[in-house]
Amino acid sequence: MRGQKLSGNSEVAHRVAGGAAPTIHHVNGTLPWYLARSAGMVAWALLTASVLWGLLISTKAKAFGKRPRPNWTLDLHPYLGGLAAIFVGLHVVAILLDSYIKFDLVSVLVPFASSWRPVAVAWGSVALWLLLAVELTSLARRQLPKQIWRAIHFASFPLFLSATVHALTACTDAGSLTFELAATAAILSVADLTALRLAHASQATLVPVPS
Repeated sequence: MRGQKLSGNSEVAHRVAGGAAPTIHHVNGTLPWYLARSAGMVAWALLTASVLWGLLISTKAKAFGKRPRPNWTLDLHPYLGGLAAIFVGLHVVAILLDSYIKFDLVSVLVPFASSWRPVAVAWGSVALWLLLAVELTSLARRQLPKQIWRAIHFASFPLFLSATVHALTACTDAGSLTFELAATAAILSVADLTALRLAHASQATLVPVPS
């Protein structure tokens, strides 16, 4: 059954052989799976919130009906991104500890190296590397030229796309209506704010420069 993963409570029941009552051993065996599952969902939600908030402040859009104060507005964006990175770390560690699929570092870090859903896991591997690039360069922002930092920070868009595709194809909760609605709303919101940002940028380039 290594090449097949069940979803939701069905997988937990499958792990408990013969329908016997769960023992300490069985519960411990499912803990990494529960942790990987929950940490991955929280990481995706935090990443989505970080991208949306970054788009809001970069386009000078009004949140909650009024412009938020800059001193907490600018801090919230990297704070959400940092929390997302922490939960991604928990997600990866839990996957490595899970004895059901038995991932190793190569399967996690190298796209298409996994024997379980290689394409779905590859999206997660790509998202992981993009997240590291965005977060590490953000921490070193003051030491980097602005153009380099900005170019790498634009990787947040393919990062969001890769993470969302990974969640939709690899997550055992992806088939739920709640998650599908949340993912659809997130994709539409990011697309809408990105279009707004591009419109603002194009308007700025059309403003005549005083002679």
